[in-house]
Amino acid sequence: MRRLSGLPKEQRIECLLAVCELAETFGKPHLHTGLSIRKLSKTAFECRGNIDLRFVFHNRPNDLYVSFLGDHNEVRAAVKNGEFD
Repeated sequence: MRRLSGLPKEQRIECLLAVCELAETFGKPHLHTGLSIRKLSKTAFECRGNIDLRFVFHNRPNDLYVSFLGDHNEVRAAVKNGEFD
C-alpha cells in the first residue's frame, strides 16, 4: 500500500482529482465511467486514481472511505488475501 503524500506532485494531483470526481459521481454510473469503478466485495470498490494507481474505497452509510492505494497487482493481491471482505 502506498501513501498519497509519498507520490510525486503530478501523481498526487491526478489522484486527488480522481477522489474528488469519485465523491461527486459515485452512484451515478453514466457520470463515473472514466474512473473505472469495480465492485470488489459487499462494501468495497476500486477506482482508477491515475493510469497506474487504484484506490480501494468502501461505501459506508454516510460517506465513501478510501482505505487503500496501490497498483493493479497490489489491489489484486489484497483482494486475494481477503483484506476487503
